[in-house]
Amino acid sequence: MDIMHQETDHKGEFFIEKEGERIAEMTYSKAGSDKIIIDHTEVFEVGRGKGYGKKLVKHGVQFARDNDLKVMPLCPFAKAIIMKDESLQDVL
Repeated sequence: MDIMHQETDHKGEFFIEKEGERIAEMTYSKAGSDKIIIDHTEVFEVGRGKGYGKKLVKHGVQFARDNDLKVMPLCPFAKAIIMKDESLQDVL
């Protein structure tokens, strides 16, 4: 399952679709040129229980690494995932 990415000058989102329907998303805002703020993660009913939320957070962390960005996880779900996994904390 592919994770897609869209962004504008100030915001962005990672999302997963199945058969043209969005089943999970994680949104962020850009804070300057070196930081993103993860502000929302949601897995819709059809995608729940499959680990899609965690996959989105990990994908967002990898995006931050690839682009030399720091992450501020304001979303409680994203923050919990990152704080439980030391291997994701290098972007904080």
